[in-house]
Amino acid sequence: MRLSTRIALGAAVLVPLLVAAAGVLLLPLVGADLHRRQDDRLGARAAAVLPNARALLAADSRNRPKVEQNQQRKLLDAALDAGVRVVAADGTVLLSAGSQPDDPARLPAAPSGGAVTVRQGGSAWRVLAVQVGGGSTAGTLWVLAPAGEPADELRAVRRRVLLVALVAAPLSGLIGFGLAERATLPLRRLGRRAAVLDPRAGHAAFAHVRTGTAEVDELSSAIALLLSRYDEQADRTAQALDTARSFSSAASHELRTPLMSLRTNLDVLAAHPDLPAGERAEVLAELQQDHARMLDLLSALSALARGDLVELSAFGPVDLAELVDAAVAEAARRHPDTVFRIGELPSEVRVFGWDAGLRILLANLLGNAAVHGRATAHGREAGRNDTPGTDPDTDPATGPDDAPDDARSAEVTVRLRVGDGAARLTVDDTGPGIPPAERAAVFHRFHRRPDSPGSGLGLTLVAQQAALHRGSVLATDRPDRPGCRLEVRLPLLVPDAPTVRLPSPRDWLSDRERH
Repeated sequence: MRLSTRIALGAAVLVPLLVAAAGVLLLPLVGADLHRRQDDRLGARAAAVLPNARALLAADSRNRPKVEQNQQRKLLDAALDAGVRVVAADGTVLLSAGSQPDDPARLPAAPSGGAVTVRQGGSAWRVLAVQVGGGSTAGTLWVLAPAGEPADELRAVRRRVLLVALVAAPLSGLIGFGLAERATLPLRRLGRRAAVLDPRAGHAAFAHVRTGTAEVDELSSAIALLLSRYDEQADRTAQALDTARSFSSAASHELRTPLMSLRTNLDVLAAHPDLPAGERAEVLAELQQDHARMLDLLSALSALARGDLVELSAFGPVDLAELVDAAVAEAARRHPDTVFRIGELPSEVRVFGWDAGLRILLANLLGNAAVHGRATAHGREAGRNDTPGTDPDTDPATGPDDAPDDARSAEVTVRLRVGDGAARLTVDDTGPGIPPAERAAVFHRFHRRPDSPGSGLGLTLVAQQAALHRGSVLATDRPDRPGCRLEVRLPLLVPDAPTVRLPSPRDWLSDRERH
């Protein structure tokens, strides 16, 4: 049933009920007013005939001739249009005219204090008793009027109320239907717009148009907001599906080589149970390396996927100085052959960040420096980004180092400075550095040396987290001595700043073009 029809039916039922309720409240008031008017008329009539009643009583007490008494009776009859009764002090009825009870005992004694209702049989009268004169001319005057007159008028009012209620039912229904049709017109237009909306067009196709009706405008705004949230969720779902496909594709492609190597070595062990101890140890070492590589790869891919799918709700105020201090301590534990130094570290550096993501960034920065920061006698170049993808939340393995025997231990220096509204983190190592032509490529997915034990995702994770935090990462030469410097800049937390949005699109896992 249409809303306008419901409103019309409601009006058709409600208005007559309101009229009837008003009549129920009004009828007692009308009845009281009618009785008051009748009492006022009785009082006026009593005042009008009172002189004639005195004259009649005086004529009777003085034994005046009958002619004079009759004349007084005529005067009384001419002055009245209702019942009248005059009784002398000795009980002699001098005048009884008009409608009145047959039993005089029912009449009130004078003075009665006002008009009263007297009933006899099926009839009722409104009676006013008045004391007349005194002494030998004393008597009582009763003026009477049928009590049914107000009742007749009340019945007439009741009939009119009922008539108004009956007429109001269809009339109010029609008026309510017309007003409801006009009032719901913007709502019907909104419904037609929503019915023809193409879900593929998104919330942009549902432009909010003000109608002047507050409820309809609120509903239109709510629909537009709902569509906007639906679009965002659809985008996030599509991104999650793309990330899952990319994860599956990358894992299957990158795991093919270590899995084949695992299978080969296992076949060798199975086919040669009497393999010499030295060769068996070599095969087992290769199995361990392949296992560590697969574990590092899956850990790094998982971290990339987390970064691509992280929500803004995971971000908040973070003390970067505290994270750096903890990350250096953890890196020193994982790489006992590397010397870590903290150069400059402020007491507190507040950024708006994702705690787990910043830990991933720091772990991979320090792990990369520990693996590639060794200075060798041959001065070989390092093809960076082959550090095992380090994710602190998954307890990653760092993998075996591939440094030759003549490589000296790496020395890593970490500094954190603040300036120009940003936190500047630098990680310096003592390795051979990165050639200028490769400094952009080291942040690409799976960029590594052919003999690298890592996943090729370490610096990709660093670049991803820097971008997520609206920062940047840069590879340069170390300014004070030979070696590599990786510098990360992150914006400082600004109090009362408007809520930031995460960069989009984020396709680090699939390595699509990012902008």
